[in-house]
Amino acid sequence: MKKEGFSSQIGFILAAAGSAVGLGNIWRFPYLAAKYGGGIFLVTYFILMLTFGYALLISENNIGRMTGKSPVGAFRDLCRGRGFFGKIISGGGWVNAIVPMIILPYYCVIGGWVTKYVSIMFSTDISNFNNQAVSGAYFVDFITSPAEPLIYFLVFVIISALVVCFGVEKGIERFSKILMPVLILMIIGICIYCLFLPGAGAGVKYYLYPDFSKFSYMTVVEAMGQLFFSLSIAMGIMITYGSYMRREDNLVASVNHVELFDTGVSFLAGLMIIPAVVAFGGESAAGSAGPGLIFVVMPQVFASFPGGQIFGAVFFILVLFAAATSAVSLLETNVHSVMQELKLNRIQALAICLVEVFIIGVVTVMGYNILSNVHPLAFINGFEGKDILDTLDFISNSVLMPIGAIFTTLLVVAVIGLKKFCDEIRTPDKPWYREWVYRFCMVFIVIPCLLIVLLNATGILH
Repeated sequence: MKKEGFSSQIGFILAAAGSAVGLGNIWRFPYLAAKYGGGIFLVTYFILMLTFGYALLISENNIGRMTGKSPVGAFRDLCRGRGFFGKIISGGGWVNAIVPMIILPYYCVIGGWVTKYVSIMFSTDISNFNNQAVSGAYFVDFITSPAEPLIYFLVFVIISALVVCFGVEKGIERFSKILMPVLILMIIGICIYCLFLPGAGAGVKYYLYPDFSKFSYMTVVEAMGQLFFSLSIAMGIMITYGSYMRREDNLVASVNHVELFDTGVSFLAGLMIIPAVVAFGGESAAGSAGPGLIFVVMPQVFASFPGGQIFGAVFFILVLFAAATSAVSLLETNVHSVMQELKLNRIQALAICLVEVFIIGVVTVMGYNILSNVHPLAFINGFEGKDILDTLDFISNSVLMPIGAIFTTLLVVAVIGLKKFCDEIRTPDKPWYREWVYRFCMVFIVIPCLLIVLLNATGILH
């Protein structure tokens, strides 16, 4: 059977960028930037992106390209013959493979919420959402409904499944080549609209001007946590997409483009949302919005300004596109792992993955109605009120992803060897100007940063 792969370097770049650009960029990045000091968070994030994030991103892509395997197979092959230590590190492949299986179901639930809001932008007068009580009540009524969220969840899953069904080149690559340029044009258009709203100037200043008095260790912790979301690292995705790369493609240049795409979209998302929200309700409105930023605050923002109905519709279509590209990459990673480990074809593996997504996704949806009193981690201090979605999010993003990234770092540094690994990355005819940055970060920066993220998740640093 012919090995699947991307037909071109630009195909890989757009697909990997599509994976990286998702809900984390559109709502989580602006929310964190507003909450942790605006400009100072932005500076901290950019520094970590160029060091910590870059090191993990290029490592995962090269692991995939070296082996042509899914996370499980890649770790197993690279650790073979390395003794007891190698067997321990090979378990990192399973950690990286399990993470997207946990994330995808609840991500599709949120994707269903976005799909619902796209529909209401075309069917409901947005002026109805002109105050927080109405906007908040509408969102709560929707997610606690027993049937409607389930329907939209299934619609979103079917969209993602159809793309993956067509394979890497005809499905994922073609999908990304269409959606990514459209997404960029849409986000630039909404940015321009939001920047000219009355009172937006104060939001722009807060977002771009670094106030060092607002810097704290939590600024660094939250910026590092955001990088996991933004770059799709420690989810097995970049290992999978790296395995689809052609050997003749320049890995360093490709990763640089993905890094640029992702950082650019995050920056534009902040420039799109923070000035609008600050113009609407001041700095506190952006900083305290949390996950409700998209579904509660942004409808109010659009309802309060001229042309809000049109730009609200464009905004939620943009968010849907971003959610869809990430969901497709998560599903593809799961399908790739099942295909290789169980020796199945694409359709068989997709069917198994969809069953898993359906079961966990339905339970997650029910966590807001029938199972609303279920709090899986209630026995742990501080987790008494976490619902099913929050629990899955905590386990995957705050625990398993840092652990998976630690395994990846140890695989590169202690099992493969940094010199050999860098030789695989380097292209003879083109200099790798940031190789020293990569080497320094892998040895001295990445694991200490990951341990800080883990300690913060346990509450030790609070």
